[in-house]
Amino acid sequence: MNVIGRARFAALSAALLLIAVACQAGATTTPGPTPTAAATVSAGAPTGDPYAGLGGDIAIDGSSTVFPISEAVGEEFGKLTGGNVRVTVGESGTGGGFKKFCVTDGTDISDASRPVKQEEVDLCGGAGVDFIELPVAIDGLTVVVNSENDWVGSMTVDQLKKLWEPAAEGVITRWNQVDPAWPDREIRLFGPGTASGTFDYFTEEVVGEAKASRGDYTASEDDNVLVQGVAGDTYALGYFGFSYYENNQDRLRAVAIDGVLPSRETIADGTYTPLSRPLFIYVNTAAAPRPEVQGFVEYYLSDAGVGLVTEVQYVELPAEVQRLARDRFAAAHPGSAYHVAGFDPKGKSLQEIFENDRP
Repeated sequence: MNVIGRARFAALSAALLLIAVACQAGATTTPGPTPTAAATVSAGAPTGDPYAGLGGDIAIDGSSTVFPISEAVGEEFGKLTGGNVRVTVGESGTGGGFKKFCVTDGTDISDASRPVKQEEVDLCGGAGVDFIELPVAIDGLTVVVNSENDWVGSMTVDQLKKLWEPAAEGVITRWNQVDPAWPDREIRLFGPGTASGTFDYFTEEVVGEAKASRGDYTASEDDNVLVQGVAGDTYALGYFGFSYYENNQDRLRAVAIDGVLPSRETIADGTYTPLSRPLFIYVNTAAAPRPEVQGFVEYYLSDAGVGLVTEVQYVELPAEVQRLARDRFAAAHPGSAYHVAGFDPKGKSLQEIFENDRP
């Protein structure tokens, strides 16, 4: 290579070196994606996949009403982890779930269709179990009859009380005893068992006292059993969560309460009263820091989890309540917003209750 050629080669090499340096400098000025909490707790997990590297088992039990949500979230979360996180969801009822949760080495998460009771708070405390209370959805308790029932369009709360209060046992047994215009036929009743949060909520709102109910009805903690019972008997009546009704509208008919039918809109805006209610998960504070539990709960509270709430036919929380729930879990804020000294949650909105007990 002559002198001119060597000079041109040197100049070209220098130019290429300057371009390479400039490109490298430019690359370092663009920040990459911020890893989520789930990604940072998994050593070696790529920051682009917050669930890679997660593994383990998560045990959930409790409300049959919340069961479809937790089951759906568990299935999707398991897929995201490549099957490495196994989520088992039982449905022994809200009360039964707390009995399995408030013990040493109990479940990681308890599903509940009502707020935790003071005696359950005490039970957990006695076992050294603390928890994070998180609202996840809204439900409307739905009174249903057989699809062939053509005489009941609406019932009042007073009529429901007359039918379900303890004094009705063995006494109010025929449809025309509730309304003289209805048939003189035996009424057969189906409802949740005594361990169910649905039972607690219904009896408190309708009868006026939690757990105060007639006992001569077919009871089950499995809402599918109740669906089958009402669907198979023209003269039956029952109650359970809204999603179980929506999934069986071809066999059941919803009864309006004081003239208002349950729907996503009436449940969300509060006009379906008094049978609209919030749904919860309770996370053991000792389990919450485990990477798989942390990732699962964050996914449950994420936009993807909210999408699953509506997919399984429940009503999503207002946006502000969703934010309060996420903040509560991020801060690992323990205890129940319903049992704060000097605060009475009765008559308060969900937002007011959790605003009062912010982290």
